[in-house]
Amino acid sequence: MSSAPKHDVFQAIADPTRRQLLSLLSDKEMAVTVLSGHFPISRTAVSKHLRILSDAGLVKERKAGRETRYSLQPEPLLELKRWLAYYERFWENRLSVLKQLVEQDSPSADDSASAGPKADAPPVEE
Repeated sequence: MSSAPKHDVFQAIADPTRRQLLSLLSDKEMAVTVLSGHFPISRTAVSKHLRILSDAGLVKERKAGRETRYSLQPEPLLELKRWLAYYERFWENRLSVLKQLVEQDSPSADDSASAGPKADAPPVEE
């Protein structure tokens, strides 16, 4: 029997309901009946979402009497974090370029007080 997850983390978090379930479980373990109360869908539908999260290793099930309780298992999210970290350099680069452009185009407070309108700026109509 293979120990590989049936669903990968990316598939599991693709759905907004599953992302909300992860948020709800981030603080404490909860029963499916409690989790279902946060959604306009049936308990069966919530259970199916929890099954996908469980198959991806993102939540853990525990029987407590008659109810099944779920808790967050954040370790598989490290795969997502590593993937996003690679692309973060592109965002950082774009923010740096934007900062440079803004700083080039906006005069400093001292310059704006003493300087008149730019020669290429259109006249201001009042």
